[in-house]
Order: sequence, then C-alpha cells, then structure tokens
Amino acid sequence: PMESWLAVRGLKTLRLRVQEHCRNAQALAGMLQAHPAVQAVHYPGLPGHPQHQLAATQGGGLFGGMLSVRLADDAAVVNRFMRRTRRFPFAPSLAGVDSSLSYPLGTSHRPLTPAQQQELGITVGLVRLSVGIEPADELLADLEQALG
Repeated sequence: PMESWLAVRGLKTLRLRVQEHCRNAQALAGMLQAHPAVQAVHYPGLPGHPQHQLAATQGGGLFGGMLSVRLADDAAVVNRFMRRTRRFPFAPSLAGVDSSLSYPLGTSHRPLTPAQQQELGITVGLVRLSVGIEPADELLADLEQALG
C-alpha cells in the first residue's frame, strides 16, 4: 500500500518534472553542440538529429532528458571530464530527478563485441548524460568547467 501511495503521489508532479528534464536537456544539448571539445551530440531535440521530426511528433515538442556526447576518443580526455564534473556523478543506471552520467563502453555496452560497439557508435569518447531537474544554469556551468 505504501508503494502504491508513493507512486500515485509522484504521478501528480510527473508532468512538471518531465517538462523540466526536457527543457534542461535541450539547453545542454545546444551548449554542448557549440562547444569545441565536443565532437558530436546525440539528442532528438536538435534539428540536425536524423529522427528529430519523428520525435517532435511523438513527444509533442518534448524530447526527453537523455543525451549522449562524443568527446575525443581518448580515455584521458573522457576520464578528466568525468572527474571534473560535480553535478553529473557517475551512475551505472540512469534516470531520476538528479543529473548523472554513464560510460556505455564500460557499462551497458561492455558485453558487446568491438564490431557491435563500433556499429552502434559506442566509442571511447562517448558519454551518456541523464539530465535532471536542477537549475539549468548550474548544469551548464558545471559542464562548461568540466570540459575545460
């Protein structure tokens, strides 16, 4: 009964939380796309994403709170970024109201063969971000300083 009550209580603010996730992720995707240290941003909210139109139709203008960035395919660059960020702690599992990051090559996609990883674009430089509902300016500033 307690879990059911908590779930129903959480559903009351779900719409607001999802909107904030999406708004924050959109702001971060735009900033990251323009950053010289970032080689690519994978986020359906960006007009250049191959499935942007489909996502816009299905999501009613909301594009979710998950995105991936590709830094240089250099473990030292990725490790430095992951160590420097303060608002995106490492998490093997993503999603929640707090931002976090994951490293697919070492977690979710580790069991795949190198050929399968390459086919999916899972490279040394790929980092996945789960964007939370914290103030966007704090998240932007944190990523900016982490990228150096």
